[in-house]
Amino acid sequence: MILERMDAFFDSRLDGYEEHQLTCIESAKIFYPYTASLLPMAAGCEVLDLGCGTGLELDAYFERNPDAAVTGIDLAPGMLEKLRAKFPKKRLTLIQGSYFDLPFGSGQFDAAVSVESLHHFTQEQKIPLYRKLRDSLKPGGYFILTDYMAGSEDEERLCFSEFSRLKREQGLPDGGFFHYDTPLTREHEIQTLRAGGFSRVELVRQWGNTAQGGPIAVRPPSRIYQKMKGRGHIWVYDHSADEAAWT
Repeated sequence: MILERMDAFFDSRLDGYEEHQLTCIESAKIFYPYTASLLPMAAGCEVLDLGCGTGLELDAYFERNPDAAVTGIDLAPGMLEKLRAKFPKKRLTLIQGSYFDLPFGSGQFDAAVSVESLHHFTQEQKIPLYRKLRDSLKPGGYFILTDYMAGSEDEERLCFSEFSRLKREQGLPDGGFFHYDTPLTREHEIQTLRAGGFSRVELVRQWGNTAQGGPIAVRPPSRIYQKMKGRGHIWVYDHSADEAAWT
């Protein structure tokens, strides 16, 4: 297997990307709109989308909230061009770059979301990202994480070990972004979110090994726990940032 740079990997598959996501990832036709249904519905609300790609979660979201303002970040310029072409009249701010490196601001967003993007990175990479993300949320803001999770610690170790072997054999630097799935277990993802400052983490719905999570401060949705084949989702709640708003 030849590792490809993350941006080149996705842009080279742009034409078939959405069909692949929706037909080859089990339950994707369910979890993309389900994720959208959990984003805020207030007119003019501000949402940050990490690894937005072509905006599959935004298809359903803009149907539900056409006046939302979304900031999307992605490494692949072709993905962003396709997203912009899909929604030329929406309030979209699209940024090409690494969400690890870009500033998010402080108290700027009503919610943040990431779908099928963060399963490429280590705990050590994610913790400062989650801290930065938490700081970017307004009081009462929340984060929704919908992503692929390793089914066991053995699977997690094997993925990271194989990725390291491939990079070593191909002479690739440790600091670059190369496409290879290295999902954390659900337990390790929750630990990472908590280390990043999200004090409450809750699994809302799961489809196999994809987990959905997000720190939620205001009006958390009804708790749903349903096991299905395919992928699943983890939710993280953080009420500590919103205690004043509740009183």
